Order: sequence, then structure tokens, then C-alpha cells
Amino acid sequence: MAAVVDDSPRIVLLEDDAELREEILLPGLTGYGFAVVGVGTAAAMYEALRTNAADVAVLDVGLPDADGFSVAQAVRALLPGIGIVMLTGHGETSDQVRGLSHGADAYLVKPAQVELLAATIRSLLRRLRGRIATVPEARWHYDANDWCLVSPTGRTVALSKTEQRIMACFSSALGELVTREKLVAAVAENVHDYDPHRIESLIHRLRRKVLRQCGESLPLMAVHGKGYVLEDERRD
Repeated sequence: MAAVVDDSPRIVLLEDDAELREEILLPGLTGYGFAVVGVGTAAAMYEALRTNAADVAVLDVGLPDADGFSVAQAVRALLPGIGIVMLTGHGETSDQVRGLSHGADAYLVKPAQVELLAATIRSLLRRLRGRIATVPEARWHYDANDWCLVSPTGRTVALSKTEQRIMACFSSALGELVTREKLVAAVAENVHDYDPHRIESLIHRLRRKVLRQCGESLPLMAVHGKGYVLEDERRD
């Protein structure tokens, strides 16, 4: 199996809706490569932040034991360098302004799609790291630092763990054939029990995702019966 980066960004997630937290957000963010600790109360969040070195705190505004805005303000005071993303069921501008003024770096209205939340966290982590902006490569490539796909125009697409492994294969063999067997080996826990036709479904979903988020088509060409080629489309 392809190697996966070990130093996963550390997230503490505060969401009092147990089903949303346990069934959607935690597995979803884990699937995008984050190391996530989930809690249901402000008190539990403070304890989690005290015992876990976190990069980003994600917290719901509506909490059973505290006001989310006050929690954001307290977290910012305690940990000035942490990133804070607030989730709320209210989309009023006044609430967004209030959240940002209380220390939040980003404010998303629920139900927030996991891929949007993951992309928001990735963007926030880039800002926190103070990365110097560079001229985008004039080709499609996989950014192993941010675990995202980057288009020739610099647009990014947050990738799940499986998508990361697939794109790592294509990026390392740009313009060359990547066999279906190699892709299966990259994503499967057990290659003998893995249906190779699932690769076609993964590729199909990846193409749709890239087109939806970038407005550009991923130049990934199928070679019948063999595999796929990510074309090297340089733009001068």
C-alpha cells in the first residue's frame, strides 16, 4: 500500500449532535486525512485541548452547556495560534460577523458538506503555517503537503485518503500509463479481495469532483484494458 503521511493535522471537533458528530463529521474528516478528536460539550473541548496538541478547533455555535461565541473567544485567548472554524445553523450576516469578531477564522453554515469543511481547514492551515505563495505549476499535480490536487491555474481540490493514494500514483508518473493493478495495490487493504472495477467508480467520482470544484476537466485518459494516463498538459 502507498505510504500515507503520518503527521496528520490535529483537529478537535465540538458538536453536540452525537449522530452528526459520530456518523458524519468524524469519519468524514478522518477520511480526508485529519487526526480528529470529537467531543459533545464545551467542558470536554477544554479538556481535549488541554491534553491534546491541536492545530484547529471546529465548534458548533449552539451548545448545551455554553455559548459557542464565548467558547471561541476563550479558545482564542488560551491558544492564540490555533485555528478556529465555527459551525452554525444560522446564516445571518450578523452571526457570521459576531463569530469572526470573537476569534473564529472561518464560519460555515450547517449542514456543511464534509469536503467543504475539509477544504476550509486545509486553507486555514496554510494561512497558519504562513506559507509563501508560489507561482502555480503549469500542470496538474498532487500536493503531498496539503493532500490536495492542484490544477494548472492553481485551484485546489481536497482529497480523501483513497483519492490521495490514487493521485500520488498519477502525479509520480505524469504522462505515463498507470496500470489498474498499481492503482489497486495503492488503495486496497487486500488486493486479492478487491474488485478492480471499483477503480473505475473511484476515477469517475474523482473526475466529477474536480470538474465541480475547479471548473476544469481532469485530463485523465483511460487506456482500455490497461489503466489510465494523467496527461502532462503544460501551459506556458
